[in-house]
Amino acid sequence: MSRPDPWKQCIALAAALAFAAVAAAADHPLVGRYAGAEPVGEFQSDYDEVGLIDGPIGGPRAAGAPGWITLEGKTSLHYYSLPAGRSTLEVLRNYESSLEARGFSIVFTCATSDGSCYANRNSGTAPYDFGNAFDASPELPRLNGDFIRNYFGNNARYLLAKLARPQGAVYAGIALSEHGRGNYAFVRVVETAEAMDTDMIRFVGAEEMRSTLADAGRISLYGVFFDTDRDVVKPDSARTIAEIARLLQADPALRVAVVGHTDAQGSAEHNLDLSERRARAVVRALTAQHGIAAGRLQARGAGMAEPVASNDDEQGRARNRRVELVRL
Repeated sequence: MSRPDPWKQCIALAAALAFAAVAAAADHPLVGRYAGAEPVGEFQSDYDEVGLIDGPIGGPRAAGAPGWITLEGKTSLHYYSLPAGRSTLEVLRNYESSLEARGFSIVFTCATSDGSCYANRNSGTAPYDFGNAFDASPELPRLNGDFIRNYFGNNARYLLAKLARPQGAVYAGIALSEHGRGNYAFVRVVETAEAMDTDMIRFVGAEEMRSTLADAGRISLYGVFFDTDRDVVKPDSARTIAEIARLLQADPALRVAVVGHTDAQGSAEHNLDLSERRARAVVRALTAQHGIAAGRLQARGAGMAEPVASNDDEQGRARNRRVELVRL
């Protein structure tokens, strides 16, 4: 009697389990999810820059760093809790076969257990560099109280697949982790077809700030920049910060509130805290770098409570993410 072919048994099992139909909004329609997996969280952006792993990584993501590819387009990040009793290898094989059936080609696969994910397995930071590729969502900075990057140690697997399309390629990066609290899938999809809305930012000088504050009592500024979910003022904000300082220096009696605003992605509590921290960062820049008296400034966070546009598309969300000056 011939013995069963283990690979055929695996294929049969994959066919029997199959991927769950894309019935929930949390699933990406081109990727889907493993049958029985439960959504934990998600984060989406109509246009963003994302780093994905396309070979053995040689350290943290940086320009020219080995093993990283930088992509721009519509992005989504999906977190799933995998069903008990399913190994990460089994889930990886199912994703491979499902994606290939949908027209994707497999770009890279690796396992942390054999070191194939790292150019230098003994770097000391290798698991964290790997995990940081999926640790980018303000919606879910921690899972079960632990940083996402800590889910990737010696028992993780990774798959990058690419779907070539005339309107632009789609990349799917899938990381599978074995953790003490269960196994998890982290699925990041980048659709490079989506074009960014341009000409969203217009520079506003001190004179226009003065005139608008005199007429309307407030003005929205889009030249103060922060990284996603961060409260550190980026260097390319210097010109607008300098113009705010020039406005205040020209009118020593003027007092203003610096109000931070966010879009509606994430929880109201998180966005309120983030917007207040950003407002305080602008006040610190004005006092420390330009000598503006702290008593002339108030920092306030409005979070997502005062939108000036719809949050249903990126163009509206970009208008809502702003720093506002309000005359006191």
